[in-house]
Amino acid sequence: MATTYDLILTGGTVVNHDGEGRRDIGINGGRIAAIGDVGQASAGETVDCRGLHILPGVVDSQVHFREPGLEHKEDLETGSRAAVLGGVTTVFEMPNTNPLTTSEAALADKIRRATGRMHCDFAFWVGGTRENAKDAGELERLPGAAGIKVFMGSSTGDLLVEDDESVASILRNTRRRAAFHSEDEFRLRERLGERIEGDPASHPVWRDEIAALRCTERLVRIARQVRARIHVLHISTSEEIAFLEQHKDVATCEATPHHLTLSANDYAQLGTLIQMNPPVRASRHRDGIWHGIAQGIIDVLGSDHAPHTPAEKAKPYPASPSGMTGVQTLVPIMLDHVNAGRLTLQRFVDLSSHGPQRIFGMARKGRIAAGYDADFTIVDLKRRETITNAQAGSKAGWTPYDGREVTGWPVGTVVRGRRVMWEGEIVTLGQGRAVEFSEALAV
Repeated sequence: MATTYDLILTGGTVVNHDGEGRRDIGINGGRIAAIGDVGQASAGETVDCRGLHILPGVVDSQVHFREPGLEHKEDLETGSRAAVLGGVTTVFEMPNTNPLTTSEAALADKIRRATGRMHCDFAFWVGGTRENAKDAGELERLPGAAGIKVFMGSSTGDLLVEDDESVASILRNTRRRAAFHSEDEFRLRERLGERIEGDPASHPVWRDEIAALRCTERLVRIARQVRARIHVLHISTSEEIAFLEQHKDVATCEATPHHLTLSANDYAQLGTLIQMNPPVRASRHRDGIWHGIAQGIIDVLGSDHAPHTPAEKAKPYPASPSGMTGVQTLVPIMLDHVNAGRLTLQRFVDLSSHGPQRIFGMARKGRIAAGYDADFTIVDLKRRETITNAQAGSKAGWTPYDGREVTGWPVGTVVRGRRVMWEGEIVTLGQGRAVEFSEALAV
């Protein structure tokens, strides 16, 4: 008697922990049931993937979807729409909303808002503060919590924890890996005068490489003192790569597509559109981060999708807010780098799927394996497309890559066995649910 599946993906090149090869995938109940030749089986739906590559679902572990409180910029539905249009199946959303995500009630509210409304699966970072430091161990294990996130340098929102003692008090209470925005707030305050009115190119002069390195050095020292694990977000300097190479026992780290793609030379054309914290810097730092990719020092990719309206970004620097869209362009920008020979497709999969599973402990996500959630990012490696503002699923409606031609494009997004996006169209409306984490499930 022939086996029956809910969905079969046929003839695609599967890219996973054991290499690349043409295989079919059978899916039942939202999970992977079989990998290999399932040609004799029947299915409720069969999708021909010949000529396409099937990747484990891409995880973007750093996005800002602005809900609640800042929905004029973005909300959970529109942010997740941008995600699945770009091939992203899971996101970890940041706590600098209004109200801040710093309590069990605030986290539960976000999960209620997201469940069945977001188009992708999700988890939410809980903001670490002086006030909730003693509760960090309980907050990080709540359902739907990605872990504790701490801002050591001021950015968008009111979650600043700049001093060593307060950071240590948070880390003493964590058992999972805590994530950090690592810029030295004391140096940022000293250098405010380096900002030049109307000149966004002065942004990396103000928030210089010393501010980033100094804070990362402090953070690693504190983590060692209190025996905690840390994750350094959006690495922006060559010096941090060299430093973190020596501290991989306690520290993992993230790179962003914009720090791998743009440089300070781009301020002349793009201005405040590429104003970010930490900043896009001189090309030597971009080269240093690529070295970190090549040497395996970088563990994951995150877009740091942080939308603002065009009117807000059009304000003269430094009145302009820092942040850009990125969740929808993470996959095509990085596939273009794959095609250019800067990294292999398997290394991209390691950074975008296996890496998040490995360091954050997602249950049943991050690989193509029987029993895992049937999350897939299906891509056409040879397809040439031009990224445009008109494609944007984000409420913000713009991308710094408008007009950029890329090779490599997401064709389909499958979340727990449901085709959510196919050929640039949302084909299944939001059925997102919270990610489970192994460390939070443990007694």
